[in-house]
Amino acid sequence: MQKILIIEDEVDIADLISFNLQRNQFETVIANDGIGGLNKALMIEPDLIILDLMLPGMDGITINKTLKRDPRTRHIPVIMLTAKAQTEDRITGLETGADDYLTKPFSPKELVLRVQAIIKRTSTKMSGTILEVGPFKFDKNTLTFYLEEQAVDLTSTEFKLMIFLCERLNAPQDRSILLREVWGYSDDVHSRTLDTHMKRLRKKLEPHANYLETVRGVGYCITDKPAT
Repeated sequence: MQKILIIEDEVDIADLISFNLQRNQFETVIANDGIGGLNKALMIEPDLIILDLMLPGMDGITINKTLKRDPRTRHIPVIMLTAKAQTEDRITGLETGADDYLTKPFSPKELVLRVQAIIKRTSTKMSGTILEVGPFKFDKNTLTFYLEEQAVDLTSTEFKLMIFLCERLNAPQDRSILLREVWGYSDDVHSRTLDTHMKRLRKKLEPHANYLETVRGVGYCITDKPAT
């Protein structure tokens, strides 16, 4: 059973999430404050973390940054829970490495589907072992990404985005296709999520960020002939 850590100070919400995940064969652990949640994440190294932004003791953004700096937890996917008014915090969360987010109030069924989609893409071994495209190299079994033979830390979502585009070299990918294949979204309402991840990816790909092209009116593409 995959283990899910729920860091949420509202006890009723935490219990509701836990109940629905357990019904779908996940093991759950709950923490009701930020510091306790961070300590549990470091101790149990769960398969996924559901993280509220507004927490006593330590806020979700700080927790996420700390998790992404620690080699024990940096690859653990994170779903952030936010209030609808916290748009900028939500974008900041994505920029600091969160894989997905949900705004309160949310459907427990949708949350379970998001968890299942992320767990599936992070646990499934891809066919083949090594893929090389220009300065990029992927080890599909260890989910390690190399830029000019130097390992670069990518979140599971960033890795999935990059390999999806590289396996379709020079073929522009529609935004809706990327949202569906990488996140499991069925519409374009989460386009800001895609753009935020691409912005963060470009920073990590320097000085080769020009291989990742924006195709106006379509979406994104990895090219083997980047503009200079």
